[in-house]
Amino acid sequence: GGACSEPRLFLCRLRYIVSDFTFLSPSGCLIGAVNLKSSNRTPVVQEFESVELSCIITDSQTSDPRIEWKKIQDEQTTYVFFDNKIQGDLAGRAEILGKTSLKIWNVTRRDSALYRCEVVARNDRKEIDEIVIELTVQVKPVTPVCRVPKAVPVGKMATLHCQESEGHPRPHYSWYRNDVPLPTDSRANPRFRNSSFHLNSETGTLVFTAVHKDDSGQYYCIASNDAGSARCEEQEMEVYDLNIGGIIGGVLVVLAVLALITLGICCAYRRGYFINNKQDGESYKNPGKPDGVNYIRTDEEGDFRHKSSFVI
Repeated sequence: GGACSEPRLFLCRLRYIVSDFTFLSPSGCLIGAVNLKSSNRTPVVQEFESVELSCIITDSQTSDPRIEWKKIQDEQTTYVFFDNKIQGDLAGRAEILGKTSLKIWNVTRRDSALYRCEVVARNDRKEIDEIVIELTVQVKPVTPVCRVPKAVPVGKMATLHCQESEGHPRPHYSWYRNDVPLPTDSRANPRFRNSSFHLNSETGTLVFTAVHKDDSGQYYCIASNDAGSARCEEQEMEVYDLNIGGIIGGVLVVLAVLALITLGICCAYRRGYFINNKQDGESYKNPGKPDGVNYIRTDEEGDFRHKSSFVI
């Protein structure tokens, strides 16, 4: 700008300090500083919608400043807009609006991150300014997967599970029995004084330390976040009495049957039912031959004659 005269030099510098780096002196001295603002630093949007990340230059004496956008996610920083081009995974679905703002179409859950708008104005006294915008993309939960035991004996532990993996931010879980919402702790509500359970709303796990008959019923779970909610189908859990007398009676009947079978087998052995009476082919034996006698069989059965070696 124009040159400041010596008498006004001190006033020029004083106004520069007071007005946060930007002022126009009475003699025409022009000293500038780039400054940014945003109409919304924490935008929230549903998945597959569009969003504008607002970055506005409020003060600058540079007509053509350099604009950069960066994405900060998982402690890594990558370029989004650099060298006047959209970079990375936003290429083809983002553009620059009004010189500095960034518009994204068809956002996904992977776009949730911090975005930094940086401006470099070479002709300004303060050349660089930046602003950070936190984008949150919400995803409605899908139908959760629920697991409910079908039958549990009185006094035993029972665990019910509910899990959903698509919602963003992570959903919270609530359990219902016969359409009545269950508290996180049965001791916190007198209505459930006959039950003993604990619900973890972060993991969706409902644990009964010892089930009672009143715990029988239809159970279902709801997963919910800021984008919406979803529930699983009802599943029945039956709590039954454990018949100790019947179990003992059954064991006694089995032992009695085994004793009768053993007694029958012993009687059969004593009566010889399991002795093998078959004859082998050697039970009939030929009469012994006298010493010194040698028989010769003729062609006719039973007709023998003596050899000359026969000795009386």
